[in-house]
Amino acid sequence: MSRIRPVGLPRWLLVPALLAGALVVLPVAAMTTRIAWADFPALVTSEAARSALALSLRTSAASTALCLVLGVPLATVLARSEARWVGVLRSLVLLPLVLPPVVGGIALLAAFGRQGLLGEHLDALGLRIAFTSVAVVLAQTFVSLPFLVVSVEGALRTAGERYDVVAASLGARPTTVLRRVTLPLVLPGLASGAVLAFARSLGEFGATITFAGSLEGTTRTLPLLIYNLRVTDAEAAVALSLVLVVVAVLVIGLVRPRSAA
Repeated sequence: MSRIRPVGLPRWLLVPALLAGALVVLPVAAMTTRIAWADFPALVTSEAARSALALSLRTSAASTALCLVLGVPLATVLARSEARWVGVLRSLVLLPLVLPPVVGGIALLAAFGRQGLLGEHLDALGLRIAFTSVAVVLAQTFVSLPFLVVSVEGALRTAGERYDVVAASLGARPTTVLRRVTLPLVLPGLASGAVLAFARSLGEFGATITFAGSLEGTTRTLPLLIYNLRVTDAEAAVALSLVLVVVAVLVIGLVRPRSAA
């Protein structure tokens, strides 16, 4: 029996691949040379740093949950519906991927600010959103939702509808098909999308500072604290940047392989 020969890779791919890796790794590695490591524990365990990190983790978890609640139904509609307006809806949903985050923050202010389209009515009811922790969650959800939608829609299209059709032909109701057949099939893509949404929320800056401001203990997430420290204490800013990098690597490196298993 003849052995199957592996396809292999063209050798010339190694050069741009190594350059791409260096473009990402080198700047991160360079930060390690800008820190007095003896002072590192004190820099990253200050009260402001711990408060900002805790707020970032809480709001990122909340925005990821909101992305799941809203994004999975949206991705299912985009993947399964044949209506003509679906293409327009997809373009609008993916808009935050190409918009500058600060524009997203301005848009959120226009909608939920005190003088905004909805915010004016909410304010009359005593509900204030802008410049609160809720605003942080909404800003993070705004920029992160497309990542989850793209992952789940792609997984749905790859899985196809054959198993859904079989389940429906056996008498299963649409909700049962979605819960028992569709979602289990796309679980790896769903998990990957959730990880990407969490990581994107964790690093969100532009929309947050525009819509939520930078109030210590309320809206000042770790990226905002790093931005504030870059002038007054550059060494602390670099140290906290490394903390953010480590947290992001742990989230993507430890969770994503499980989702792909």
